[in-house]
Amino acid sequence: MAASNINIVAITGNLTKDPELRSTGSGMSVCQLRVAVNSRRKDQNGEWVDKPNYFDVTVFGAQGENCANYLAKGRPVAVEGRLDFSEWEAKDGSGKRNKVEIIANSVQFLGSRSDGAGGNGNGFEATSDVPADTSDFVQAGAASSDEDIPF
Repeated sequence: MAASNINIVAITGNLTKDPELRSTGSGMSVCQLRVAVNSRRKDQNGEWVDKPNYFDVTVFGAQGENCANYLAKGRPVAVEGRLDFSEWEAKDGSGKRNKVEIIANSVQFLGSRSDGAGGNGNGFEATSDVPADTSDFVQAGAASSDEDIPF
């Protein structure tokens, strides 16, 4: 049995700018996010310092539209997705360019709209002001007798 590859990434951080929404030629919505994630390490003097890391995130479809409608610079988010490598030739002919970005499977809005860049201090209050999408659920009917119960 051959080993399979795994490409999964999960980050939590704050948006460094407002989301940018565009559409593909076929009409698919594409939202670009930039997320800052701090990592802590000790410096040469043994003091703890934060080192910011910045990640480009691409969100497709209705989820991308929700990101554009409900998120803004400073808002804390949690992103789960996969890493994607792109390579292209620079337009000015100066050589190849490349980047690694996150293609989001899910984006969770943390805090609330008014929390901005830190909210209640920890940035991880798991509340959302986005209405729940219940289109995949059907209303269950009430069982008329015990015989309707499948067990």
